Amino acid sequence: MARRKKLYEGKAKILYEGPEPGTIVQYFKDDATAFNAEKRDVIEGKGVLNNRLSEFFMKGLNNIGVPTHFIRRLNMREQLVRAVEIVPLEIIVRNFAAGSMAKRLGLEEGTQLPRPIVEFSYKNDALGDPLVPEEYIIAFGWASQQDLDDIVALALRVNDFMSGMMMGVGIKLIDFKIEVGRVWEGDYQRLLVADEISPDSCRLWDIETGQKLDKDVFRRDLGSLTDAYTEVARRLGVMPGNVSPAAKPTLIN
Repeated sequence: MARRKKLYEGKAKILYEGPEPGTIVQYFKDDATAFNAEKRDVIEGKGVLNNRLSEFFMKGLNNIGVPTHFIRRLNMREQLVRAVEIVPLEIIVRNFAAGSMAKRLGLEEGTQLPRPIVEFSYKNDALGDPLVPEEYIIAFGWASQQDLDDIVALALRVNDFMSGMMMGVGIKLIDFKIEVGRVWEGDYQRLLVADEISPDSCRLWDIETGQKLDKDVFRRDLGSLTDAYTEVARRLGVMPGNVSPAAKPTLIN
């Protein structure tokens, strides 16, 4: 079968023209990048794991009434999603201090925050995705005040869902980022969770040991990234229970 028309290639995914109008095929690559792609590698099986895990989270959100762009998984590396206009922001939700926040504020990593904090960064790799206040977002027309209110409400619902799910399998949700897309239904705009939700876009720590089960394993050279992602998938039941973490994980269809 002829390869579909490529629309865009990013650091971790390729987007292809979908089979029906208003759809896109999202392909998950094995590429791993950090520090705005200054560090990179190809890690076999990473794309398969992220496809399955993102499917799992997006379906769960859809089931509780949180709208996402996810339609269905096509195969081990591809999923069909709705075409959306991406709001040019990364929406970061933090439950504990880690990464750049810990450095900026001089906090010890793992410090619990008084409440979940939502931050925005401008999606621009060349600028290093800088943090931006709401005043910038509104002034430059990236989103309206109503959009921001809706985005924050959406992000906090995702946080409630993800935090509870992770807590149930012995994982602490430190922080995560999402992207949001716009779709129009007649004259009415809807905002949907888009892109992906996976260990690439979350910080996940084992509750008992503090072991990192996310992309910090790659950023900080803490071991096998595939093993970490496989462990998350195993705990959530995305993999058969009798399969131990391995460099080449076998996932259920």
